[in-house]
Amino acid sequence: MIAFINEFLSYLLLVIIMAAIAVCGVFTGKKLRDKKNAKAASEGAPVTDAAEEGK
Repeated sequence: MIAFINEFLSYLLLVIIMAAIAVCGVFTGKKLRDKKNAKAASEGAPVTDAAEEGK
């Protein structure tokens, strides 16, 4: 039973760490995108996503 609890806690810690990294990535991406949009707006250039350029 102790081995199961140890394995469970180690996987739980791993999931928490991976979730924290994902959340940091989302917030960093949002911050960088907002910065790019603000720069483009101040220069008067149209703001386009890479996904929109491929259409």
